[in-house]
Amino acid sequence: MRPIPGDLTEAELLARAQTGDEAAFTELVGAHRDRMWAICLRTTGNRTDAEDALQEALVAAWRALPRFRGDARLSTWLFRIASNAALAQIRKRSDADNIDDVDFSADVDVAGQIVVADRIADALAQVPDAYRATFVLRVYGDLSYADIAEVQGIGLQTVRSRISRARALLADLLADLR
Repeated sequence: MRPIPGDLTEAELLARAQTGDEAAFTELVGAHRDRMWAICLRTTGNRTDAEDALQEALVAAWRALPRFRGDARLSTWLFRIASNAALAQIRKRSDADNIDDVDFSADVDVAGQIVVADRIADALAQVPDAYRATFVLRVYGDLSYADIAEVQGIGLQTVRSRISRARALLADLLADLR
């Protein structure tokens, strides 16, 4: 891999990446990786599935990049790929819980954090996939309603409805945490 100058624009990085420049792709995706990770993690509900989904999303993005026409913003396109990969991972996963999915690295009130995180993950898992994916894109992906509509290929009113229903379901499921 040849080094990438730090002053290239996203458009220049995109052009290089579309011709097979792996370093340009790495630089290009690096700016969006944290949000892609958040989308995968919150959609799947556990680190192992999120890691698999993110890996699948990055591979899918690399393979599809030459066909990216720029009709949507690159970030929106990448978040759609991440969301789809996470939903595909949910469909593939087994129902078995795995203790390896719990992150014990934090040292501040670990027990309390695990309990709350578990409750939120359990509640999110009970929300239908379509509502959960839309909610995750809004809350954890920080996408606008218009961007979510574009990412998911649905109408703006459908986005509003799904987010509203997800919030109502989560409020009911998490009512005792207040």
